[in-house]
Amino acid sequence: MPVPLSRFARSLTNESAFSVLAIAKALKARGKDVVELEIGDSPFETPAAAKASGISAIQANQTHYCPSPGLPEFRQAAAAFVKQEFGIPVGPENIAVGPGAKIFEQFFCEAFLEPDDSVLVFSPQFPTYAPNIHRRGARMVTSDLKQSHQFRPEIAAIEKFLTTEKQPKAIFLNSPHNPTGGVTTEQDLRDIADLIRGKNIAVFSDEPYCHMVWEGQHHSLLAQPGMIDQCLAAYTFSKSYSMSGWRLGFAVASAEVTEAIGKMINTSVSCTPPLVQMAGLNALTRERTERDRQMGLFHEKVQLLTAGLSQIEGFQTLPPAATFYVFPNVMAICQRLKITSHGLAMYLLEGADDQFGVACLGGECFGAAGAGFLRFSCAEPNERLQQAIDFISVALGRRDRIDAYLATHPHYRL
Repeated sequence: MPVPLSRFARSLTNESAFSVLAIAKALKARGKDVVELEIGDSPFETPAAAKASGISAIQANQTHYCPSPGLPEFRQAAAAFVKQEFGIPVGPENIAVGPGAKIFEQFFCEAFLEPDDSVLVFSPQFPTYAPNIHRRGARMVTSDLKQSHQFRPEIAAIEKFLTTEKQPKAIFLNSPHNPTGGVTTEQDLRDIADLIRGKNIAVFSDEPYCHMVWEGQHHSLLAQPGMIDQCLAAYTFSKSYSMSGWRLGFAVASAEVTEAIGKMINTSVSCTPPLVQMAGLNALTRERTERDRQMGLFHEKVQLLTAGLSQIEGFQTLPPAATFYVFPNVMAICQRLKITSHGLAMYLLEGADDQFGVACLGGECFGAAGAGFLRFSCAEPNERLQQAIDFISVALGRRDRIDAYLATHPHYRL
């Protein structure tokens, strides 16, 4: 008789983007032409210096264990990077290296949360926040981000969290924000810091899109006075340097927290492969020009997709201040067609046409506050983005196919 899984294991679901990715790949394998706007991956190549460094590291036999918190030279370079680019005065003792940024959600929760602690999350939210919070037996408390407020967190929501929750302990702050494209301003961060400074509140500052800010510039809570003692910020090479498959990221925190994170790395993944770190080191120190060129191309894609979607009747599209996602409000369309927003997304992929489809995500994949929205990634060539825009207008007019899709997928009925 098999041993039953834990309640936590049974509660887990896959991140929706990867589930839709699998469906899109299966349809493409059967011959369907699919424009893939569902996954947050870069369409560009890893910079040449990074690739060459990874290959050189393999040839130099840098294929064994290294210190769990990271290679000393990588930690030094990462500290210099965040100091120069974001004004965060840290040293290598404040850097911990991991296989991507996502793992630091888990390590943050393990570092700070006890059972029944409350964690404030602004919603819609990245879908892996909840399982990492629940893994510790803590409670996720959500506050809705509003399109009318440019999808920025409201200070009043934090004040309410601090005063009404029994055990308020942590805040998850994601800026630039996935999926909405909103940006927390420097004044917002100053207000947040002033509100929580000196309190028993830790902040996970999730900053993977730090180089994809189209209006203004990126600011980190860590740059505010005293926040190094209360904040852990996570960065990744997946977006800025098109290195998603390399699995490389790092966290910035106080020396005490970084030491604890190093022990967590040691007792879980041992270390991040040194050859991957060497590739990242050279991306940080030698590929700024190529990085900025790619960010400019991403901005062009965002502008193209935003302008095109804004022309579709029923799409209320706020130009994203950052990221490579466009997050239009399609509630009017959903109500008219009696379909959920994720049902609408899946219809565009599976049901609107036998030969062509567009893969995107319904906003509810990012929590209940996302219902009535769609998330489109810009990770396709510009001509493919235009094809998607043109197709969506046609697909929404095929009422017979919408009705047929709902008949076979009744769980998407609104």
